[in-house]
Amino acid sequence: MAKNLIKKYLPHPRSITSNRWLKLLGPRLHEPSLWHLNRRSFAGAMAVGMFCAFLPIPFQMLLAAIAAVAFRVNILVAVPLVWISNPITIAPIFYFCYYVGALILGTEIHDFIIELDFDWLLSELLYTWQPLLLGSLVVATIASLVSFMLAQFFWRYHLWNRIKIRKRRGRKVKSRST
Repeated sequence: MAKNLIKKYLPHPRSITSNRWLKLLGPRLHEPSLWHLNRRSFAGAMAVGMFCAFLPIPFQMLLAAIAAVAFRVNILVAVPLVWISNPITIAPIFYFCYYVGALILGTEIHDFIIELDFDWLLSELLYTWQPLLLGSLVVATIASLVSFMLAQFFWRYHLWNRIKIRKRRGRKVKSRST
C-alpha cells in the first residue's frame, strides 16, 4: 500500500517532536493530524513542502513546519521536501525563478557571475530582488499545485490498482470453489 511504502522512509514522530527548533510550535505539534498519513495529509504536505522549497528565504524548513501545523498536513513529508532546494540545486532553481520573474515583469534579464561575497550579493540584489521574488512566488505556486495534483492522482491510482487486484483474487477464489 502507498501508505506503508511512504512510512518506511519517514522518521519517527518522536524524533521530530524532540527537535529543539520544532518545539517552538508548542502543544500543536502533538496533534494526531500532523502525523497521520492519508491522501489528504500527504498531498497537502507535498504542496506545502514544494511551496516552501522555492521561496528565496532562510529557514525554509521552519516555515514548512509552521505551514504544516497551520494546514494540519503531514509534517514528516512537508519538512524534508524543502531540501529540494539544497546547496547543489539552489543556484539553478533561483536563477530559473529570477528568469520567470523577469519575463513576467518584462525587464531585461541580467546576466551575472555568482561570487561568494557579501558585497556582490547586496549589489546584485538591487537589480534582481523584484524578478526573483515574483518568479519564486509564481514557480512555488505552480510547483505546489502540480505536486498536490500528482500526489492525489498517484494515491488514487495506487488504490485503484489494489482494488483491481483484490477483485481478481476474489474471482480466482470463486472459480476454484465451484
